[in-house]
Amino acid sequence: MEQLIEEVAEKYKAGQVLLINKPLEWTSFDVVNKIRYSLKKYLGIKKIKVGHAGTLDPLATGLVIVCTGKATKEIDQYLGQQKRYVASVRLGATTPTLDMESEPDEVFPWEHITNERLDGTIQSFQGDIEQIPPVFSALKINGRKAYEMARKGLEVKMQPRQVTIHSMEVLESALPDFKVDVTCSKGTYIRSLARDLGTAMDSGAFLTGLVRTEIGDFKLDMAQSIETFEKKLIDLATNE
Repeated sequence: MEQLIEEVAEKYKAGQVLLINKPLEWTSFDVVNKIRYSLKKYLGIKKIKVGHAGTLDPLATGLVIVCTGKATKEIDQYLGQQKRYVASVRLGATTPTLDMESEPDEVFPWEHITNERLDGTIQSFQGDIEQIPPVFSALKINGRKAYEMARKGLEVKMQPRQVTIHSMEVLESALPDFKVDVTCSKGTYIRSLARDLGTAMDSGAFLTGLVRTEIGDFKLDMAQSIETFEKKLIDLATNE
């Protein structure tokens, strides 16, 4: 059994690509730290590189790619792949964080919005668009993370950048709430997309839920939970 554990440990050090379904309220770094801790604890690995290929906000769930050992050198290639999400959006208000992490700071009328107008607006956002990233994001400004500055009450000026919405369609609509399926390029912020959809319809909007369903050819139904990953290692270590 010790030999099997050593073989598995060597496999992770040589490099593995793990597909994880991130739990709600976990950060992507929480996932990385949990996997690193589990590998060390149950396989006896003293030191191993572990990294993720694309951040998911704490209030989002879904697919996160985690690389171990020498596979961490492949992270950049996964970062550049297109992503797919199912986003839940609420019209009629905005929040500082553009999602439910903060309370609404402004309310807007939404009753004038019809499903037809929603569909038309969704169509108009497809293709290359200019997007201003959220102030509450990990993007760095002069070496400092934007969200750290924003939480201190400092003025943060985010620069617009071009992203690509490859496709977007309405899955459900019970206004002021609706749900969309979005396929987009690297660097797209779905929170910003929700905000901009609201503005385009003469209202406000914020994200109420987000699930990442695809990264390149990897799909959410191929992913395992953190609990499942850890249990496999526990079973191996305890010879069950």
